Amino acid sequence: MKPEVFSLFPTPVMRVPGALPPALVAGLVAHFSAEAVQDNNSSAKLVHTRMLRPGDSPLLVDVAALLAGPLSEFGALLFGERMGWAVKEMWVNVMAHGGHQSMHNHANSFASGVVYLTGTDESARTVFMKSPGGTDFSFKNDHPGMVAGPFNAEKWISPAPSPGDLVLFPSYLMHAVPPNDGGQRISLAFNAIPLRLDSWGYTIGFSG
Repeated sequence: MKPEVFSLFPTPVMRVPGALPPALVAGLVAHFSAEAVQDNNSSAKLVHTRMLRPGDSPLLVDVAALLAGPLSEFGALLFGERMGWAVKEMWVNVMAHGGHQSMHNHANSFASGVVYLTGTDESARTVFMKSPGGTDFSFKNDHPGMVAGPFNAEKWISPAPSPGDLVLFPSYLMHAVPPNDGGQRISLAFNAIPLRLDSWGYTIGFSG
């Protein structure tokens, strides 16, 4: 009989091409690029806006409305049920040539995402990584002849995005942006929470 391999407890990452239409993407770039003036302690060539809420701009209201469907689908993967979600906060990142973002995750949320507002150089695609200090073996097999796969790879590089593309991931997932060898890279990041979680009648409600 042929052996079976089971992918136990995989981590979902959802990619939604063209989640935002071109006109909305252009509006976000025009409006929020100038507001990205806060320094990032990861890189001198990366700045971002203050934390924004959907109600801060009609543009962000439109973004939140378009994110509702993908968040519901992604939430069903995380919690086994389609439910309402609220976007807690959003911010726009502007990365110049040579900028980067160190490895990090997002606290106080369940799902996080990135909407790419400009083209992204191959060098600066978002990289997702295993959390350090996990349950890996103490010895590794790491050499040029080793073939990386879903059960032994330490990182995954997301596909090259186009403006308007969305990537959703669990907020605990570590991720980074390597040094950008291309031109200006602009993205909108956000955190989201479900409106409620129900564990056999014990219900917790959240507000965005």
